[in-house]
Amino acid sequence: MKNSVNREIPERVDNYGEVTPFNGAFTLIPTMNRQAPRVKSCLPGDIKLVDSLEEVFRRIPVKDGMTLSFHHHLRNGDYVLNMVMDTAAKLGLRNLKVAASSIHLVHAPLVAHMKSGVVTEIDTSYLGGEAAKAVSAGILDKPVILRSHGGRPRAIECGQLKIDVAFIAASAADDCGNLNGVSGPSACGSLGYAMADAEYADWVVAVTDNLVEYPLAPISIPQTRVDYVVRVDCIGDPKGIVSSTTNITRDPIGLRIAQTAAKVIEAAGLIKPGFSFQTGVGGASLAVAHYLGKMLEAKGVTAGFALGGITGTMVDLLNKGLVKRIIDVQGFDLDAVRSLASNPDHVEISGSFYASPFNAGCAVNRLDTVVLGATEIDVHFNVNVVTGSDGVIMGGSGGHSDAAAGAKVTVIVANLLRGRLPTVVDNVLTVTTPGETIDVLVTERGIAVNPLRQDLKKAMSDAGLPLVDIRELKEEAESIAGIPRQIVTKDRIVALVEYRDGSIIDVVRQTEI
Repeated sequence: MKNSVNREIPERVDNYGEVTPFNGAFTLIPTMNRQAPRVKSCLPGDIKLVDSLEEVFRRIPVKDGMTLSFHHHLRNGDYVLNMVMDTAAKLGLRNLKVAASSIHLVHAPLVAHMKSGVVTEIDTSYLGGEAAKAVSAGILDKPVILRSHGGRPRAIECGQLKIDVAFIAASAADDCGNLNGVSGPSACGSLGYAMADAEYADWVVAVTDNLVEYPLAPISIPQTRVDYVVRVDCIGDPKGIVSSTTNITRDPIGLRIAQTAAKVIEAAGLIKPGFSFQTGVGGASLAVAHYLGKMLEAKGVTAGFALGGITGTMVDLLNKGLVKRIIDVQGFDLDAVRSLASNPDHVEISGSFYASPFNAGCAVNRLDTVVLGATEIDVHFNVNVVTGSDGVIMGGSGGHSDAAAGAKVTVIVANLLRGRLPTVVDNVLTVTTPGETIDVLVTERGIAVNPLRQDLKKAMSDAGLPLVDIRELKEEAESIAGIPRQIVTKDRIVALVEYRDGSIIDVVRQTEI
C-alpha cells in the first residue's frame, strides 16, 4: 500500500506485525490508555547500592529476550551502553533488544554483539557509525525501529515499547537512587530522554561514577523509580557531547545561509516579545541562533524561550537577558551543562514534555519557529535525515519531525550541494519529515517557500528576499553536479521509519554490498 507521502509500505512486516501507514501529520488520533509500570516497594533498611553490573543482572534477574534501554546524553562520550552489553555477553545472554534513545560512533562494539546473537533487535531515534552500517547491510533479522524523540516516549507511555530494564547513566547519584546529570566530573546536562524509561521500565538501574551523600540535590530522576545503584569508575567522557553536528559552522557559505534564515524569520513577523525558537543539529542551523540574538538585541526584544538541544549560544542569549528561559531536553555542549546546573531560568524537561504528540500538550507546539538541517529535500518539501547518498543509515529523525510539526514556521537550511551531490531532488530516498510540515528552504542560491504557505511567500517577497521555485533549485544543482545516480537496494526491509504518532512514513531497505 502507499501512504500519504506516496511511499510503498507493506501491510505487514515480519518480526514487527501490522503496519499503520502514515496518513498526514495530524490525522492519527490515539484510542489507547497510558500504560502503568509494575508496582514496587522498598522496606526500611533495604540497600539499593550493589557492587557491580554483574550483581545487578543476577538480582533482577536479566534474562534472554529482554529489552534493555539507555539514554544518549553523553552522546559520543557514553561508556554505559557498551559496559552493560559487554556484561550481558559475559553472562551468556542472547536475543536482547537495545532500546537506546540514540546510538553513536562510540557504540561500535554493538556490531560484535549483533553478530554473536546477544543483540537481535534495536529501537532508537538515531543510528550512526559502525552499528548503522551493519544494520544497513542486513546484520539483524528483525528491522530496526527508528522513532522520533517525541515518538519514543509516546511509544513507552502507550505500551508499544515495553522496557524490562532501564540503565541510566547519572553523573551524580545518592545511595537511594536520586539522580541528576549536572553534578560530578561526567556531567552531561539534562536527563530528559531517560525520564520516560525511568517512569515506565519494570526495573531501573542507575550507573554512576559520582556517589554523593543523601539526599542529592538537584534531583532529575527520583529514588521512587530507581531499584539499584551501581558505582563504576567512569560513565563517560563529557567532551564527547560536542561533535561536528553540535558546533556552529565557520563556513562562509553556511554563515550566509544562516543569516538569510534569520531574515526569513524576521520577514515572517515572528521576532516580537515572547518569540520562541529552536535550532536543530547542524552547523548552519545552530548559527541561526547567533543571528537571531543580534536581531533581538537591535530591536530591543526579549524572546520568551529557546527550546531543544541547547548550546552555549543560547546560554549567552539567556545571560544577556535576550531570552527569558531555556527549556532543555538535551545539552549540546558543556556551556549548556553548566548553565542548567546554575541558572533557575534554565529548565530541564522530559522527552515527552518536549515533543510527544500523545499528551495534553508538548513544548514544540509552542514554537514560533524551528530551524533544521537536511541530508536531502525533494520538490514536495519532504526531508530525509535518515539515509545518506549511498542508502546507508546515517542518523535519524531525532526531534526533526516533532519540531517541524509543532512550529508555526519550519525553516530548512542547506547548501545546494552536499559534496558533489544535489541536496534538492525529485524524491528523497527516505522520508523522515513530511513536506506538509516544512515551510521554507534556505540555500545560498535562494529561498524556496512551500506552496501551502502563500502567506509566507508574500511576506518574503515584500521583504525583498531572493525567492525561487524549489524546482529551479533542483535544476540548478543538477546543472552543477549532474543528476545523481539512483540508489540500488535489495527488497529486504532493515528499518522502519516511524512518524512521531507511530505510523510508518517510510522504510529502509538493505543496501547492496
